[in-house]
Amino acid sequence: MKEKIKSYKDLRVYNNAMEAAMKIFELSKTFPPEEKYSLTDQMRHASRSVCATIGEAWRKRINQAVFTARLNDSESVACASQVWVEFARKCGYLKEEVCDELDSAYDQILGQLFKMIKESDKWT
Repeated sequence: MKEKIKSYKDLRVYNNAMEAAMKIFELSKTFPPEEKYSLTDQMRHASRSVCATIGEAWRKRINQAVFTARLNDSESVACASQVWVEFARKCGYLKEEVCDELDSAYDQILGQLFKMIKESDKWT
C-alpha cells in the first residue's frame, strides 16, 4: 500500500535534500573564515534552495507547467550544490569520500526530481 503524501515534507526527495543540506551545513562549519562569503554561503544557499523549491513546487502543483518549472529550478540548484561540493573537494576542505557521498546523494535527488517531472501528471 502506498503512503499518502499530504505535504512536501512527506516526499522522499525533500527529505533526501534536507539531509544533504544539513550535512553540508555541518561540514561547512570547518571551512576557513576567508571562505565565509564565497564558498560557505554559496554551498549552504544552494543546498537549502533545493528544499525550498521543492516546497514551492508542491504548492504550485495545481498548474502542471508551473509545477514542473519549479522542479526544474530545484534540479538546477541541486546541480549547483554538486559544483560547490566539487570546489570544496578541489580546495581540500572536504575529504574525497565525503564529497563522493554528497555527489551520490545529489545524483539520487536529481533522479528523483527528473522522475517527478517526467510523471508530473501524477502529481498535478
